Amino acid sequence: MNYFNQETERLELRKLTIEDIPSWTPFFVNNDRLKFLGIDIKKDAKTLATEWIENQFKRYENQGLGFLAVVEKKSEKFIGLAGIVPREIDFIIIYEIAYSLLPEFWGNGYATEVATQMKVFGLQNRISTNFVSIIDKNNIESINVAKKNNMIILKEIDNYLGMNVYVFGTQK
Repeated sequence: MNYFNQETERLELRKLTIEDIPSWTPFFVNNDRLKFLGIDIKKDAKTLATEWIENQFKRYENQGLGFLAVVEKKSEKFIGLAGIVPREIDFIIIYEIAYSLLPEFWGNGYATEVATQMKVFGLQNRISTNFVSIIDKNNIESINVAKKNNMIILKEIDNYLGMNVYVFGTQK
């Protein structure tokens, strides 16, 4: 098992580094989907990118999981982040399949590809027997990715990080 070194047909996944901050910063500029993340969008883009990546270093150390850099094999471009992220819902630790891609790479099937990879990896390596994706009820694109990843709505939560969300899961 090497969580920090995975690949799909078109993508490579690796540990994030401080050097990834400039590549991740554009995600926070003119992105109308930031409202779906439950973050303080009043902060400047570089601060948000830095905080997000530094939080992963803590997850790597404490949980052995977290967001990974997603790199397109063909172009070797950094295209976003994806990973398995431990979350607490109803006082229970669950494992979320999460991803965020730079807007210029939306609509290419990368989110579905990487979400499927995270689920397969998590199941094969017995991280958990079921996974979730926590998605704002208005984020139609991510709802479609969850459905393509054979997930169903398990529950609805009002005010999860300030959002109304569906919790999609792999098991009832």
